[in-house]
Amino acid sequence: MNRDYRNVLVLWICQACFGTGRALLIATAPLVAYPIAPHKALATLPTALVVIGTALSAYFISMLTRSTGRRNGFLIGTTVATLSGIACCAAVLYQNFWLLAAGGLLFGIFASFAQLYRFAVADAAPDHFKSKAISLVLAGGVVAGFIGPKLANVGESLFGVLFLGVYVFVIGTAAVAALSLLFLDVPPLSHKDRSGPQRPLGTVMRQPVFLSSALSATIAQAVMNFLMTATPIAMVFQCGYARADAYDVIAWHIVGMFAPGFITGWLIAKLGEVPMILLGLALEGLCIAIALSGIEVFDFWLALLLLGVGWNFTFTASTKLVTTAHTPAEREKTQGMVNQIIYTVVAIGSLSSGALIHYLGWSWVNIIAAPALVLAAGVTIWYAVSQKRAATASA
Repeated sequence: MNRDYRNVLVLWICQACFGTGRALLIATAPLVAYPIAPHKALATLPTALVVIGTALSAYFISMLTRSTGRRNGFLIGTTVATLSGIACCAAVLYQNFWLLAAGGLLFGIFASFAQLYRFAVADAAPDHFKSKAISLVLAGGVVAGFIGPKLANVGESLFGVLFLGVYVFVIGTAAVAALSLLFLDVPPLSHKDRSGPQRPLGTVMRQPVFLSSALSATIAQAVMNFLMTATPIAMVFQCGYARADAYDVIAWHIVGMFAPGFITGWLIAKLGEVPMILLGLALEGLCIAIALSGIEVFDFWLALLLLGVGWNFTFTASTKLVTTAHTPAEREKTQGMVNQIIYTVVAIGSLSSGALIHYLGWSWVNIIAAPALVLAAGVTIWYAVSQKRAATASA
């Protein structure tokens, strides 16, 4: 098999495993936490700590993979994911909220490795294949949409302890990812590229292309995570729907996040990064409008589905755009800083979502998210206009 396609397949499997483990945590951790949390407003803390763990480790992990190589670095990540599953198993056995929180934090550190899958496949791919490679790897997450909630249902009572089986499955996904990584072939940077000229990180970050791509990816991810984290609590504890309804909504949300990946790369090549970023932001805005229009299961389902598709378009296009902001020698520090910015902001949103859904309710969670989308769209348009002016001046 061609190396580029083999790398796509390996990292597609890894993305599927990461997404499945993440889906299991997102769908169940708030429900496990709510009855045992010291305060109900802390019910989303374990899922928030997934993002906080990523925020705390993103830059360090990116630089670590520069030293270890992508494959060895990713294998370290699957070890951390295994420890996360063990901590969550202990949490449900001993009904310990803080063990569950520790499991969330560890999974967040693993997520720092997983967030580099999309960059790793782009590193080895030729220019004409980068957009497709990125979107195909992200498409691995569609498996999580179908398998994750089903495993959550099966794992609820698999070993006679509520939710224990769910976190055993988290350990299993880490094992499958580790096996697949044995076939990854992403060559390290050559000595020439590694020792090439590097601009200060601040100089890289001040480029309009970096500002636009990083902000768009950050807000798309933050709004998606903010609303997704609050959804199970809104549905089960505030609207009185069954846990199975919440699992189903999260399942279709995850399908929306990753299924478009089979065509998103083609759309980016056809339409360009900026139009795809704006289209994704518009779909996330439509999600908010639908969420505010009603609280039937269908309203949650459609809103979360659109939220997922919007995230996919914006996040994939922003990832492709940021690869134009750095030289090979600047690769890891630029990618690490992008992930650092994204997950620091997302962590703040995740921490606040539990308190907001508890004190203000579902409608205000959506209203508060809306201005961020307007900001991202404005900065993206500013970047497009500045690029057009620069091209005109050059001509």
